[in-house]
Amino acid sequence: MASSSSIVGEAGKDTRRQIGYLGPGGSWTHQACLDLFGSENLVAFEDLQLFTEYANGAIDRACVPVTTSVVGVTPYLDPVLDIPNVVVVAEYPKMLGYSLLARPGTKLEDVKCVVAHPVALEEVKPWLDRAMPTVRRVVAASGGDAARSVAESETGDIASMGPKIGGAIYGLISLAERIEEGPHNVTRWWVLGRQMPPPSGHDKTSLVVTVADNDFSALLTDMTASKLHILDIYERPSKVTLDTHRYLVEVRGHATEGALANFLSARADIRVLGSYARKY
Repeated sequence: MASSSSIVGEAGKDTRRQIGYLGPGGSWTHQACLDLFGSENLVAFEDLQLFTEYANGAIDRACVPVTTSVVGVTPYLDPVLDIPNVVVVAEYPKMLGYSLLARPGTKLEDVKCVVAHPVALEEVKPWLDRAMPTVRRVVAASGGDAARSVAESETGDIASMGPKIGGAIYGLISLAERIEEGPHNVTRWWVLGRQMPPPSGHDKTSLVVTVADNDFSALLTDMTASKLHILDIYERPSKVTLDTHRYLVEVRGHATEGALANFLSARADIRVLGSYARKY
């Protein structure tokens, strides 16, 4: 995985800037921010408020999980695509290993309910099916919210799935660790900023385009003819008609250089979300 010092993307850490993340504290996004920026100037926002605060300029940067190797896109990709002037300045892939967190005194055999974010429940499903097949699974808004709900519970038969930091914040103990840890379980975060970083020599560019189904093949043909190297494509609803879709298309290279710059100069319909150092 990439080091935190090499991934910040803009002019380096400025301690006067605030960095927003999906709260409350104790989530994987909180952990990603600690990896990237340290503990200073981090601000937790509940759910979609993060995107509002970034869009209106109240915070300078935001950290958002956008794709995972298990479930594909997260529920937070579309809100990012909806921000008109969003700038993606970095990506951060992190291999996850979950901890099962419970109140002190709880034993593994006591647990009858596991609380976690819906994406987390998918990622730990193989372990739960194997180790705790009869446990009830309850959805939480985030990993931090799950850990907090366990800490506030009046019973000792509930546990949460999330990073170990949730235990440190809410006074919980770990009943099992490194759950589903491995290269099959990786989440990628985007860091949203204000200014596109200069070329690094090993870049990725994220593009978004809304296109009719009948024109999608032509788009791909144009990109291939322009000698663009497509890395991945994620299909999203257009929210306009059934036969149009919004696509996140990620390509090799920087938007200001070479074949990609030439292609974009002729395609005003394609929006550049950002160019940044490629980390996988």
